[in-house]
Amino acid sequence: MITKIGLQPASFLKQVQPKEDSQTGAAELGQSFGNMLNNAMTQLSAQEQAVEVLNDQFIRGDAVDAHQLVINAERLSVGLEMTVQIRNKVIEAYQDIMRMQI
Repeated sequence: MITKIGLQPASFLKQVQPKEDSQTGAAELGQSFGNMLNNAMTQLSAQEQAVEVLNDQFIRGDAVDAHQLVINAERLSVGLEMTVQIRNKVIEAYQDIMRMQI
């Protein structure tokens, strides 16, 4: 169902996975993870702008399909919810690491 609405988390995870034959270090994985998050936020911002444009056109009375407006708004909502959940998991993982005794 997620692929039907345009969100494909598996494609994001492929970007972060190290190759088995490479000597990828933590810094490179961190950079890759940061790039993945940056790309996801850019896509989310583009979706938000598209919804705003459709919404403005709908309010002005232009010929806009109401179904497309609702579908794009739901895509944005799911994307925002996924972003919040990822943020929560990252914070939780950081807190778990900070609680570890050395």
